[in-house]
Amino acid sequence: MGTLASDLRLAWRTFRRQPGSALLVVLVLALGIGANTAIFSVINGVLLRALPYEHGDRTVVLEQSAPKAGLENQPFAVLELRDVRRAPSLDGVVEYHSMWFNLLGGREPERVQTGVVSAEWFETLGVRPLLGRTFLPHEDDPGAEPVLVLSHRYWQRSLGADPNVVGRTFEMNDRVHTVVGVLPPIPGYPDDNDVWMPISACPFRANPAHETNRQMRMLTAVARIDEGVSMERVRSDLAAVAALQRREHPDVYLEAQGHAIGAQPLREELTRRARPTFLLLLATSGLVLLIACGNVANLAFARLLRRERELAVRAALGAARGRLVRQLLTESALLGLIGGAVGLALAAGALDLLVSFAGRFTPRAGEIRIDPTVLVFTLGVALATGLVFGALPALASPRDLVPALKEGGARATAGGGRLRLRGVLVVGQLALSFVLLAAAGLMIRSLVRLQNVDPGFDPVNVLTATVDLDWSEYAQGHQADPQAMVDFYRPLLERLGTEPGVVAAGVGASFPLSESTPFNAGFRVEGKPAADGAGPVADFQVASAGWFDAVGVPLLSGRTFRATDQPGPPYDVLVSRALARRHWGNEDPVGRRISTDGGETWDTVVGVVGDVRARGLDQEPAETIYYSYLQNPLLSTSIVLRTTGDPRRLAARVREEVRRIDPEQPVAQVRTLEEVRSGSLAPPRLTALLLGLFAALALVIAAAGIGGVLAFAVTQRTHEIGIRVALGARPATVVAMVVGQVAVMVAAGLGLGLAGAFAVGRLMSGLLYEVRPTDPGTLVLVSLVLAAVALAACLGPARRATAIPPLLALRAE
Repeated sequence: MGTLASDLRLAWRTFRRQPGSALLVVLVLALGIGANTAIFSVINGVLLRALPYEHGDRTVVLEQSAPKAGLENQPFAVLELRDVRRAPSLDGVVEYHSMWFNLLGGREPERVQTGVVSAEWFETLGVRPLLGRTFLPHEDDPGAEPVLVLSHRYWQRSLGADPNVVGRTFEMNDRVHTVVGVLPPIPGYPDDNDVWMPISACPFRANPAHETNRQMRMLTAVARIDEGVSMERVRSDLAAVAALQRREHPDVYLEAQGHAIGAQPLREELTRRARPTFLLLLATSGLVLLIACGNVANLAFARLLRRERELAVRAALGAARGRLVRQLLTESALLGLIGGAVGLALAAGALDLLVSFAGRFTPRAGEIRIDPTVLVFTLGVALATGLVFGALPALASPRDLVPALKEGGARATAGGGRLRLRGVLVVGQLALSFVLLAAAGLMIRSLVRLQNVDPGFDPVNVLTATVDLDWSEYAQGHQADPQAMVDFYRPLLERLGTEPGVVAAGVGASFPLSESTPFNAGFRVEGKPAADGAGPVADFQVASAGWFDAVGVPLLSGRTFRATDQPGPPYDVLVSRALARRHWGNEDPVGRRISTDGGETWDTVVGVVGDVRARGLDQEPAETIYYSYLQNPLLSTSIVLRTTGDPRRLAARVREEVRRIDPEQPVAQVRTLEEVRSGSLAPPRLTALLLGLFAALALVIAAAGIGGVLAFAVTQRTHEIGIRVALGARPATVVAMVVGQVAVMVAAGLGLGLAGAFAVGRLMSGLLYEVRPTDPGTLVLVSLVLAAVALAACLGPARRATAIPPLLALRAE
C-alpha cells in the first residue's frame, strides 16, 4: 500500500507537469464511459432489474390468437377465462380491461383511466399497497360496495399525495366509490392507469351478456404459475385447453382459423418493444468506448515517448522493468478512474432525457436510475479501460532503455513496431467509426422515409380532443343509450362548426395514429361464398360525415354519411380503397353489401374513401369499414376540427362548448394532429439522434487519432524529411508521402468497417423502414465522409512536414 501511495503521488505530479495531455485523456474517456454508463443505466433499469412485483418472475401474460385468420393477440371472453383456469400449471388467472370514466369529487370533473381487474389482481402480481389495502375477494361479487385503489402517480398529481386519502369518497358512474388504498411507485401494467376498480363496479363489465357470450372478448388475462413449473409446461397445458375448446365449441373456434392460446413471461412482455432498440444503443455505445480507448492508447504512446529519457534514468538508477510498468499502469488506471467519475456525472445529467426516451418503449422507464449496480459497472469499465489500454504502451516499451540516454534517443526508441501498433489502433478506430456511421445513416434514411410517407390524411391545422361520456348519464341499465349520445354530439358539432376559422368539424371513435388501437373483425361480402373459417378481416371505425373533411381523408366515390341516419341496423357504410380493390376489383362497390354477423343482416356500401395509415406510419394502410356515428354512437369519442389558422386557439372554446352542454363533462388530450404525427415518429427520431451523436463522437475521436499518429510520424521522420527537402524533394512529394500513409490506414479501416456494417445492418433490420440493411447509397456516403475526415485530419501534419527547414531538420537531433 505504501508503494501504491508513492505511485499515486508520482502520477499526480506527472499530470501536473503535463496537464494538457492528462486532460485530453480524461475528456476522451469521460465521453466514452459516460455514454456507456447512461445506456447501461437504461439496460439495467428496464432489462436486467427484477420486476417490482413480488411474484413477477412467476407471472405470465396469456395470449389468444387465430393465426390462420390473421387475428393476433385477441382479448379473452369471461367464459374463455373460465376454460383457461382449468390449466393445472396455473396458480391463478385474473382479468383486466381499461376504460375511461369521469371522476367527480375533486376540484373539477376529471377524466381518469381506470383499470378494471379481478379482486385477486394485485395479490396475483404480488403488489403490496403503499397506503391502505387492495381489493378483497367479495368485492368482485355483484352488488358489492364500489371501491377504488389509486395509482401512486395519480395520488401525487391530482391529490397532492394526501396521506389521509384512504376513506375519501368520489362519485363515478353515478355511484359513490371509497378509496381503500394507494399503490407504490411501480410501472402500471398493462396500462398506466389513474385508478383501479374491481369488476363488480364497472357498468360495462357488469353486463350479464359477458357471462354467457364467448365472442364478447374484451379482457386481458394474466396468470401466476406454480413454483418450479417451466414455460414449456405452461404452454403445453394451454394448448390442451385450446384443443378442448375447439372440440366442445366448434362453431366458435373454427378449425380453419387455427385457434390457439399461449403465454409469455410478464418480464418479456414489458420489454418486448424496448429490447431491440436498447441493445442496439448499448452496442453502439460500446463501440464508442472502444474507439475512445484506442485513442487513449495512442495518447499514452505519445506520453511514453516524451518520458522515455526519464524512464531510462530511473532504470539506470536501479528501477526494475516491472516497477516502471507498474508506475505506468497506476497512472493509466488513475486517469481511467477520473474519466469514469466525469463520465458518471455526464450520464447523471442525461438521465432525465433517457427516462423520457425509454418511456416511449416500455412502462418500466420510471425504474431507470443511477444505482449501485450502475456504479459498479462504471467503476469496472473505468478500471478496465485504464489498465488494458494503458498497458499496451507500457508493455510495448523497449526492454533496453539505454539508447534513450543517447543523442537521437527519442527517434531510436520510437521504432517501427510502435508506429505500426499505433497504426493498427487507428485502423480499428476507423472500422468501428464506419460501423457507427453506417448504423446512424440507415436509421436516418429510415426516418426520412417515414417522414415522407403519405399517411392518407392531412394533419395540418387540425385540433383533436377526447371526450368520454359519463356512463351513468348516457346509458340505460347495462347498455349505452344511443339517442342520449347523439343528443350530446349533434349540437356540439353544430356549434363548433360555426366557430370563426373552422373549416370542418367531426367526431369519431378515434383519429389516425392515436393511442386507441382500431377494432378489427371478420366480415362477409354479398355474392361471394362464405369462407370456411378464415374469412376477410377489416378495421372498424365510427365517424361522422364531417370527420373525413376534418381529418383530410378524401371521398373517392359515392357519398359520405347523412344527417338523417338513424341508430340501428341495417347500416350505411363507407369502405377504404384497399378493401374495395381487394373484394370488388375495378368495379364500383357503391350499392354492394357486406355483413358482420354471418349474413343475418346486410349493410350497404354508400361510398369509398382513401386509405389511411391509422396504426402507424410504418404500417401499410389497413382495410377499413366506416360506420356513421349517428347509427353507432359511442361513449368514448374524439372531436376533430380543421381550421384556417392555428388550431390551438380553439382548445378553450372546445372545453366551453362541452361544458355548456354538460357542466360535469371533462375534455382531455387536446392536441393538434401534427403533434400526434410527430409523436408517432419520436421513437425512431430519438433513436436516430442517439446513434447520430455516437457516430459523430466516434468520428471526432477517430480524426483526432489519425492526426495524432501522423503528427507522431512526422516528428519521428523530421531528419528524413529534412534530407529529402535538402536533396530537392518538392512539397507536393512530401505531402503525398504523408497522405499515402493515411490512405493505407483508411483503406484498411473501410474494408473492415464495411464487413462490420453488413453484420450490424442485418441485426437492426427490424428497426428500419423501406431501407435495406446493406443500402449501397448509405455505405458509399459513409465511406466518402470517413475518407474526407481522414484527409482533413492529415492536412495539419502534412503542412508541418513541408514547412520543416532543412538545416533545422538536420540539426534537430
